[in-house]
Amino acid sequence: MEFRLSVLLFLNLLFAHGQVFTYNTQQNEKTITHRILMDDSYFVETQFVSEPAEFILTRGGGYSKQGDSIFVTFEFNSNFEQDGLKELEINRFSEWEKVSRVAEDLNGKWLMAGRMTDEGERRRDTSRPRKTMKFLIDGHFQWIAFNTETFQFFGSGGGYYTTEKGKYTEHIEYFSRDNSRVGAVLPFDYSLKGTDWHHQGFSSKGDPMYEIWSMRRQ
Repeated sequence: MEFRLSVLLFLNLLFAHGQVFTYNTQQNEKTITHRILMDDSYFVETQFVSEPAEFILTRGGGYSKQGDSIFVTFEFNSNFEQDGLKELEINRFSEWEKVSRVAEDLNGKWLMAGRMTDEGERRRDTSRPRKTMKFLIDGHFQWIAFNTETFQFFGSGGGYYTTEKGKYTEHIEYFSRDNSRVGAVLPFDYSLKGTDWHHQGFSSKGDPMYEIWSMRRQ
């Protein structure tokens, strides 16, 4: 009875605030980190090895609470061809450790909305099924490129970030496309203009970039 009450209390706090959690598992003599980003409606789990760096999988989507469990309906699953999962029930939380950092002013789910070019803004339709999303919460970030109609997964990376005096800095802890980029620190200039986040600097490959992101509403 006490355990069930503690689970319900945990879920109630989780729904009220949304946080970042982690726990470890062992597989084939590797320590796999499970990083979980959640707000009040969206869930992302990423599995990776820190040393040596290795990306395992990422999956996420909207979720709901039912009793002592949460049920996630995936929008993306990088491991879909292997496991076939489009939904997941989670009812074990005792191993989860809160690793939230200080909340930053960019908290939210952002969709790639365009780029700034020599000719001005070049916008894209964020309602299309092909999306690139950045999920920022409590000092952690993750970007994911996916297609909601075909369930295709195109790539992901993440870690933790800071914002200070117009500077946004990413510290990469996992990257599906290139494990060698783990550990990189990427500084950017940023500003909020209306409902847009303007993001300017250099990509992980060293290419100049000026991106425009808009807050995801659904």
